[in-house]
Formats: sequence, C-alpha cells, structure tokens
Amino acid sequence: MFDSHAHYLDTAFDPDRDALLASLLGGEVEGIVEAGTDKKSSFAARDLAHSYGKVYFAAGLHPEYAERYGEVPEWLPGLIADAKCVAIGEIGLDYHYDDPAREVQKTALAIQMELARSYGKPVVIHDRDAHADCLEAVRGFPQVRGVFHSFSGSAETAAELVDRGWYISFSGVVTFKNAVKTVLAAQSVPLERILTETDCPYLTPHPHRGKRNDSSYIRFILERLAEIKGVTYEEAERITAQNARDFYGIA
Repeated sequence: MFDSHAHYLDTAFDPDRDALLASLLGGEVEGIVEAGTDKKSSFAARDLAHSYGKVYFAAGLHPEYAERYGEVPEWLPGLIADAKCVAIGEIGLDYHYDDPAREVQKTALAIQMELARSYGKPVVIHDRDAHADCLEAVRGFPQVRGVFHSFSGSAETAAELVDRGWYISFSGVVTFKNAVKTVLAAQSVPLERILTETDCPYLTPHPHRGKRNDSSYIRFILERLAEIKGVTYEEAERITAQNARDFYGIA
C-alpha cells in the first residue's frame, strides 16, 4: 500500500507519531508522502522524510496561506532541490471560504506552477469548490503534470485531467455512502491513473469514520476501488502503488 498524501505532522499524532510510523512502515505500507502546506510544515516534512527511508515529502504553499507571500517564497526552491522532495504541494485553490481572496490564491498557484515547470517537478493540487479555476490553471501550464488529491470533481473533469497526463487520487471519501459523484469519477478513471491517499488524520474511510485516520486504512480505499473497477484487491494494490512510484519518481 502506498499513501500518496498524508499529514503526520498534525498534532493528532503527537502522542505516538514515531511508534506509529515505525509500525506502519515495517508492515504493509511501502511508502508515504508527507505534504507541506506552508514554510514551517514544509521544512518539518523534509525533516520527517529524512528520518524514515520510506517517507518522502512535498513542499508548497496551500491556498489557505496564500496571503503570506506576494512573490515566489524564498524558501521553496531550496526545498524543491532536496533529494527526498518528490513534488510541489499541496498547492491549489480553496473557495469554501471568502478568505484569502480568489485572485490572491490564483497568483500563488500560478507562481508555484511556474516553479514546477522550471524545476520539472510534479504538483499536488488541492481543489475545494474551485473546479473550473483549478482546471483553467492546469490548461495554462501544459508542461506541468500533477495529481488532484482527494478528488472531488466530476467524471468529466477527471477525464480531461487524465487526457492531459495527470493522475487522480482518491481518499476515504470514495468509501462514504453518499459519495456518488466520487464513485462516478473513480469509474471513469483508468486504474493506471489512480493514486490512493489517506489525507490523514482526516477523511477516515468507512467503517471507521470519526476515528483518527492513518495509512493502515488505505486498505479500505483499495477494497472500494477494487469493487468499483472490477479487479482483485491485490491488483488494485499493486497498480496504485506502482502509479505512486511512477508519479513521484520513486525507484
């Protein structure tokens, strides 16, 4: 199992972070990508990745923090160059709330997409209630490849992303009983373009909703995806793990 997007630096893991990661990585979990969201968490993600052989990291400025930097964050290029940095992220747009202003978010996203183009790095996109503008950003940078994490868009949006060489990542949401739109999207995406993620400690899959999420729960996402795609659990596990390695450039 490969957890392509996690937040183990969240305070929810403060009581047992090291013991939990050691247990997970000593078992069925073959890799974890810790996603940064600002300067502090991106540097901390780097340090976490260098503490565990099977942990990698993404560095970037989440749209929630877009107002903090008007230009290219001076700290980001150095992190991108780190050997264990596998992507720029998580970046994107979040229109669920009115702040930061949408134009500020778009500017921050464009700056980081340009960095991705310059450095040849993939991006991890956070898209919340901003499907049209996120897709427009993708169209504006045809050289950049990436993944929409915890995908919440339509099957049509997923199809265009796949056509452009992008990946779609599914979280525990795909197991929720009311996740009709997400299931339709999963049906439309070739298994060879699907990643799995927890986004832990959030979005815990059914039947453990309400509990703290961790990478061991990837198996419930894989079970649901195998059902949706009409393949065995083992095939879903093997293909999605290889997809993660291919996308992130992990040997």
